[in-house]
Amino acid sequence: MKPHKKLNSWIKSFELVKEIYLATRQFPSEEKFGITSQIRRASVSVPINIAEGAARKGTKEFIHFLHISLGSLSELDTLLLLSKELDFLNEKECEQLIEKLDIIGKLIYGLIKNLEARV
Repeated sequence: MKPHKKLNSWIKSFELVKEIYLATRQFPSEEKFGITSQIRRASVSVPINIAEGAARKGTKEFIHFLHISLGSLSELDTLLLLSKELDFLNEKECEQLIEKLDIIGKLIYGLIKNLEARV
């Protein structure tokens, strides 16, 4: 089994990607190459960078990729809020997705702290 598949941050972020794809299906078709694409790319970036970092040999490299994942979470947070303001997402759906972002962010921060203690 790949090392990233054991990480809660990867598991939860992978699940979030699926939820994001389902939520953005309802977005206006004219946003297909705009906000829809940007939200999807940002969401996919989170588990991808966790996986890539976990595959690296060095702990410092792994930490670097985890920070990239955190950046993608921040980007995604902003895009979801914008989507709510544009009425692409309802308030409840947006809040539920952002709650999941917060949980994933805490898991990633915890992993970073754990890894930094080893360096």
